Amino acid sequence: MKKYYSIGFFLVVFLLIAAMGVGYQLSYRQLLDRQEVQREEKKKEQKPRSEDSDTGTADLIRELGLAAPGTDFESDLQYISIIGSIEGHIALPMENKTTKYEHLIPQLIAVEENPKLRGLLVILNTMGGDVEAGLALAEMIATLSKPTVSLVLGGGHSIGIPLATATDYSFIAGTATMTLHPIRTTGLVITAETTFDYMRKTQDRVIDFIAGHSRATKKRVTELMNCSDNMSNDVGTILFGKEAVDAGIIDAVGGVSQALGELRRRGAKVDELEKEISISTD
Repeated sequence: MKKYYSIGFFLVVFLLIAAMGVGYQLSYRQLLDRQEVQREEKKKEQKPRSEDSDTGTADLIRELGLAAPGTDFESDLQYISIIGSIEGHIALPMENKTTKYEHLIPQLIAVEENPKLRGLLVILNTMGGDVEAGLALAEMIATLSKPTVSLVLGGGHSIGIPLATATDYSFIAGTATMTLHPIRTTGLVITAETTFDYMRKTQDRVIDFIAGHSRATKKRVTELMNCSDNMSNDVGTILFGKEAVDAGIIDAVGGVSQALGELRRRGAKVDELEKEISISTD
């Protein structure tokens, strides 16, 4: 009997020691896990601000096409790009590269309202799009009180032309093109005289805006828009770089440095005028 008691005693002691060892291992493992979590949290806290800024810039460019606040320097100029198709009241398919006008409207208002912004550079590489959305943006750009300059790169077609002419001064790259053509519509069309009257009036809105914000006359814009011997499968005219300048639609051939230089020059001129007014009032 004593023999069995001894075996039982040693067995209990062994189980207690084993349980303590397991508990110690668990506690040690929990301690290691806790330390690993703390190290990861410290890494996140010590993450460079530039990485956060770069991530924000990437998201901003991907969603809105804007790059003004995402660089590592401060600028007093706002840069807005208008690319792909200008999306209006109807959302385009996902595979289309688009510029959403509802994204640009608050940015244009910010240019007018923000005292730190001294000018606006509009960069265009667009195939055109919704007429009313394009004209809405063009009217907003044209009525800004601060200096504005546009630069056409690649192409500024269709409703992109009023957007290019809406600024105080416009540039086009030597290899860029612009296509003027009559307005078009898709979907169901009621072939009544009132339908065609409406389309003519809408086209007149575009022509009047271009003629009113460029050196081109209304007659010349209409001729280019209705030309039938320039494109083999369409009505209209394709203008290359200098041809757009010769037609009076664009002010000059140039690139990024010329556009920024013109914008800075106009901004300096505004500053001088403000100083003269402040001196005269004093």
